[in-house]
Amino acid sequence: MFSKACEYAIRAVIYLAQISTKGKRSSLVDIAEEIGSPNAFTAKILQQLTKNNYIVSIKGPNGGFYITDERLQTLKLADIVRLMDGDKLFTGCALGLPECNSQKPCPLHHEFLKIRNEIQYLLENSHLEEISDQLTSGMTFLKR
Repeated sequence: MFSKACEYAIRAVIYLAQISTKGKRSSLVDIAEEIGSPNAFTAKILQQLTKNNYIVSIKGPNGGFYITDERLQTLKLADIVRLMDGDKLFTGCALGLPECNSQKPCPLHHEFLKIRNEIQYLLENSHLEEISDQLTSGMTFLKR
């Protein structure tokens, strides 16, 4: 459903949300290890997230990556999906047809539209603070 870059970006942001609520920062190497992603690939993802002000990067011996309190309250998983993969998940055809709508539907259009809307609702209403709280309480996990 998501590209590999998007999966890793979501995992990275969730991990950073969890540690940022504790006032901590994380290094590239630690983030890559926590999300199970190669360092170089993680660096590119973090660069994109930083460039778009989703996360903050501070250089130096006491530096690292973190998420601001404001972003913890406002950033949704849908924002990350749009950044990494675009709007295709929310608007695209189930069969990848260039033209698919209610006037000219593909064979899966009507059923897929329901699923697509549910996924969009889930991602639009998934806030980092709640996800971070679930991780901290042990209700969910990011790695084995």
